[in-house]
Amino acid sequence: MRKLNIGLTEEQRQGVINLLNQDLADAYLLLVKTKKFHWDVVGPQFRSLHQLWEEQYTALTESIDSVAERVRALGGYPIGTMEGFLKVASLKEQPNNIPLATEMVAHLVNDHEQVIRNLRDHVDQSSEKFHDEGTADFLTGLMEAHEEMAWMLRSFIEGESLQSDGNQQASGGIKTPVGV
Repeated sequence: MRKLNIGLTEEQRQGVINLLNQDLADAYLLLVKTKKFHWDVVGPQFRSLHQLWEEQYTALTESIDSVAERVRALGGYPIGTMEGFLKVASLKEQPNNIPLATEMVAHLVNDHEQVIRNLRDHVDQSSEKFHDEGTADFLTGLMEAHEEMAWMLRSFIEGESLQSDGNQQASGGIKTPVGV
């Protein structure tokens, strides 16, 4: 392979590629979990969650491709196997578990928030440690997309509505599971 001359040392490029591969692994695992919940959800929230999760897994699919292409643009190779993803992902699977709809939402909120925390750290490392502002900017965009997805999911389970005077009123039905 021809040596890249893009203003980053080999160590800087490899460091950023490693960060991106972790982000790729987390996004792929989150995609699988979102699709699984999309298939398994039942109850009165079925239609709204089924549609929301289809929108989210479609967006995740596009971002996954962008992460893999960023890895290639930096001269690396993206992880491309489930075994590889599971080795480096910070997210964990929950096999043989089909929770209630609200618990599904809470699991995905927690996963998106973990991804957001990782991305914040990776933005800092990309910029400060590896001096790759292009990747830092790219990761900032991904972080913003996950923040929006997490907000949409949190809004579903917050269980509060606004009164006409602007004060919040608990709706008294949906609670976030403890320890999720």
